[in-house]
Formats: sequence, C-alpha cells, structure tokens
Amino acid sequence: MADAAVGKDKCGDQRLVSLPLSRIRVIMKSSPEVSSINQEALVLTAKATELFVQYLATCSYRHGSGKAKKALTYSDLASAAEDSETLQFLADILPKKILASKYLKMLKEKREEEEEEDDDEESDIIGEVLA
Repeated sequence: MADAAVGKDKCGDQRLVSLPLSRIRVIMKSSPEVSSINQEALVLTAKATELFVQYLATCSYRHGSGKAKKALTYSDLASAAEDSETLQFLADILPKKILASKYLKMLKEKREEEEEEDDDEESDIIGEVLA
C-alpha cells in the first residue's frame, strides 16, 4: 500500500493519491504542533484533500454558470463558497471578484461613515462637557 501511495508502480498502475506527498508533508510540517508525520497519516491527509477538492469542484460546477461552456471558473467557486452552508468557511478565501473602481468607492463610503461617527462622538462629548 505504501508503494502505491508514493508513486506509480513499475507496470504503470494508477496511484492511490494524485497529490505529491512531499509537498503535503512540507505543509503539514509547517505547523509548529507537528513534530513527525506517520506515512499513513500523510496518505490519508492527501486522500482527504483530493476528495475535498473534488467535492468543491463538483459542487461549484453544478451550481455555476460554466455548465454551458463545460468550464469551471473562479466565480463559480466563489459563488459556491458563498451560497453553500457546507462551504461557507471558504467565503473569505474565495471572495467574489469586484472591479477596483467599485472597491475604491466602497472604501470611500466606509471612510465617510467613520468620519461621520467620529464627528457625532465628538459633538456628544463636547455637549456633555458643556452641560
């Protein structure tokens, strides 16, 4: 089983996992809580990651607009993350794309609101001092 997880057999049989185990090991070791990684844990993590990516892609494709073109786009992934309760934790990682001009306008409006709140707080403080 370990040989199948590490790479292709000499006769060209399919591997148990598709993701490179060395990269997964590096990612797992980047956590300060991890000191050593068991081979079985590495293979299971790789397989679980593959299944999750497959689920994310399938769900995004089903609910996305790329069906007509038989393509999966970033906006499909972002919509699935936002709409699906199961994938909601990805909403910050896969935000919907917006135009830079729209973003700058949102920032400007937010700053104006904050300035108005600050002005209101200052006037309340001055009113209390004078009273």
